[in-house]
Amino acid sequence: MKLQPILKAIRKADQDYTLIEPGDKLAVALSGGKDSMLLFLALSMYQKFEGKDFELCAIHVSLADHPEQDVLMHAFANKHHLNLHIEKTRIYDILNLPENMKDNRIQCSLCSNLKKGVLMETAKNLGCNKVVFGHHGDDAMETLLMNMIHGARISTFAPKQYMSRMNMTMIRPFVYLTEEQIIEACKANQIPSVKPVCPNDGHSERQTMKEMLDGIYQKYPDAHKNFMKALVNRESDSLWKPGIDPMPQQLAKANIEQEEKR
Repeated sequence: MKLQPILKAIRKADQDYTLIEPGDKLAVALSGGKDSMLLFLALSMYQKFEGKDFELCAIHVSLADHPEQDVLMHAFANKHHLNLHIEKTRIYDILNLPENMKDNRIQCSLCSNLKKGVLMETAKNLGCNKVVFGHHGDDAMETLLMNMIHGARISTFAPKQYMSRMNMTMIRPFVYLTEEQIIEACKANQIPSVKPVCPNDGHSERQTMKEMLDGIYQKYPDAHKNFMKALVNRESDSLWKPGIDPMPQQLAKANIEQEEKR
């Protein structure tokens, strides 16, 4: 397996945010896509090579009956001696009820909330204390844009977040990786993925953000790495804070000294 760059990124995220602790039981949110399939395998290798004291399983929340997907994911888990749990649901039927449709389309937010609820409850029933998501750095940038455009706030998801209502912690070990790195790792290691069953796939607001960012990256090649750095470059934050002097004391002093020299 050629997963050294992936494991290195997981290690850095783990060290920076204390994602995995001794005695943890982790449940990977396995959608069947490239991100989560790679994450499932990479965490098992991280556990082995780093000598980490944690248990690992994966949970796939099935929206409807898709036996061909189940077969592929079970084959992948069996090949690598991984523990997979598939939770059958009728979420797809609920989403297609007329009262739950908006403009004749499934609501992404409702789907996400239903899936997350089943995922968290299943994880608790399996004795897990942390759920692991395959969100990467590009996902973080897309979320940041969506929150700014639609929510009037500068925020994105956290590498580690405690959900008090569910008494569950969510972690994201892929935050230092890009989508391109994940695609390359999946190709190099022949990691399969299932075809998305969502009718909105490729037509969502997140896809719009992805295409917008791709346009920026094509015009400004350095923007990609700089955007990633900006997510953690808190020392250079210069956002408006009402009620607080917008000019730092040291900068104000420097300006006064410059004026005195004139």
